Amino acid sequence: MFQKVLRYTGRHRKTTYASILVLVAGVAMSVLPYFFLYRLLRPLLTGGSLTLEETLFNAGAMALCMVLYGLLYVEGLALSHRSAYHTLENLRLHLQSKLEKQPLGAIQEKGVGVWKKMFIDDIESMELLLAHALPEGLSNLAVPVVVFAAMFLTDWKLGLLSLCSLPLGVLAMGMMYRSGMSKMGDYYAAGQKMNNTIVEYINGMEVVKVFNRDGESYHRFETDVKNYRDFTLDWFRACWLWMALYTSILPCVALVLLPVGGYLVLAGASTLPDYALVLCMSFSVGPPLVRAMNFMSVLPQLSYKIDQMESLFNIPPLKEGKTDFNGNDLQIRFENVRFSYEKDEVLHGISFSVPQGSLTALVGESGSGKSTLAKLLVHFYDVTDGRITLGGQDLREMSLASLNEQISFVAQEQFLFNTSLLENIRLGRPGATDEEVLAAAERAQCGEFLERLEKGIYTMAGDGGKGLSGGERQRIALARAILKDAPIVVLDEATAFLDPENEEKMNAAIAEVIRGKTVIVIAHRLQSIVGADQIVVLDQGKVAGIGRHDTLRKTCPAYEKLWRAAEGAAAWRVSAEKGGDEA
Repeated sequence: MFQKVLRYTGRHRKTTYASILVLVAGVAMSVLPYFFLYRLLRPLLTGGSLTLEETLFNAGAMALCMVLYGLLYVEGLALSHRSAYHTLENLRLHLQSKLEKQPLGAIQEKGVGVWKKMFIDDIESMELLLAHALPEGLSNLAVPVVVFAAMFLTDWKLGLLSLCSLPLGVLAMGMMYRSGMSKMGDYYAAGQKMNNTIVEYINGMEVVKVFNRDGESYHRFETDVKNYRDFTLDWFRACWLWMALYTSILPCVALVLLPVGGYLVLAGASTLPDYALVLCMSFSVGPPLVRAMNFMSVLPQLSYKIDQMESLFNIPPLKEGKTDFNGNDLQIRFENVRFSYEKDEVLHGISFSVPQGSLTALVGESGSGKSTLAKLLVHFYDVTDGRITLGGQDLREMSLASLNEQISFVAQEQFLFNTSLLENIRLGRPGATDEEVLAAAERAQCGEFLERLEKGIYTMAGDGGKGLSGGERQRIALARAILKDAPIVVLDEATAFLDPENEEKMNAAIAEVIRGKTVIVIAHRLQSIVGADQIVVLDQGKVAGIGRHDTLRKTCPAYEKLWRAAEGAAAWRVSAEKGGDEA
């Protein structure tokens, strides 16, 4: 278990060791006063005398030990906290680096609540374990071990009596561990589910209000919160009895020593001074022993949390090469591509080519695999079988950074960071000047709405870009793509849900993005892609036809069906006449 923790301490491992040593010295200082107390009591027990100087020396030594105990404990905790927070930093950075290598779909499937709980709640709660449980637990355990050894050296019979309470206390603690660990998995699962529900409840508040589903949504929210409460209480309830037993039994080292040891002294088997010394040591060892056991009781949680964090990354990482792009050209080829979400195959042997400099449209009914193909091309996932090549080079052979330099991906939903619009656009090319960013914004048709904003392009986007409308966010995303100027552009239904005015501006912006590029567009409105160089028709994860618009209408029934549906949607209108039945 300690190896799990220590491998994340990095170069601060020495600080962790130093904190343990300083705290061991501190705990030793808390035990030594009992030795000096024995030196005060010994003359009384043996009929000797004690001078004023000896009395003052022992009393002063006791006071000095307590002062040193406080100083060493403070210094030890300062070192342990320094190491703990650096360890939490290392842990977050390590998990973040692993997260970047995971398939994007696997990350999204787990939900925001799971990742929020891991990166914030779980890791933050480990501060207590790393800063206190590990160094304090070990130091408070090490000193009692030495004291018990001293008891045995003083009188092995009395030392043996001092250990009598330990088996009972350890048994109670073991039962607490067993009961607690059996429920820990359910407890953490309930916590993750509650986090996901809370995030979903807040994000979906608008839909809940509009459709008057407050009761149903709140019921789910309330149920998951109560389940988490119940799992937590069940966990504590399973541990409370055993916790009470070990905390009451463990510190009572003199429970058997006091009566039986007294009998041994009366019987002449042990001496009174040795009996007094062992008693003093037994009184000194109780408090650190209880502290050690209290801290040790939470160490399994530390081990469990690390195991849970690492288990989230059990999915094989994306297959990523280390070479730069070295393809012959920018032709894209899908060669017998198959892909499965978990066990369900959604693409069944897809094969087609996208010539360099062409515009290829992917069309098909919802769920036919259009967006999945686009995400495979930008390497959000690994193909299950087959391969995708760029200029003859397998995507999995090149680094993600090299692939990203070749492709701009504009999705239907675009995320904006809560920084200025200027910096959001500059993500396309971090080294771009302000003038280049402004020029990209103009080409993306952003000028009209930027003029309305008080601070223009320096306006903050708001949390998730909520300061802008959907069409405005899309145009900012297109400005990024224009600034990036990658030779390949993938548009995933970028104008699917825009009003006519915004769609007109978006089409003008898209024309700027795709000029002179190799383009793959996932089409929602078929009328917008009739002039495409080639149209790939997908039907239930298979290629139903490839060709130009006129040819496909004659040769591909699946495309003709889509086209008739598109024409019907274009002609459809809702009568605004009062009481009218026409549509």
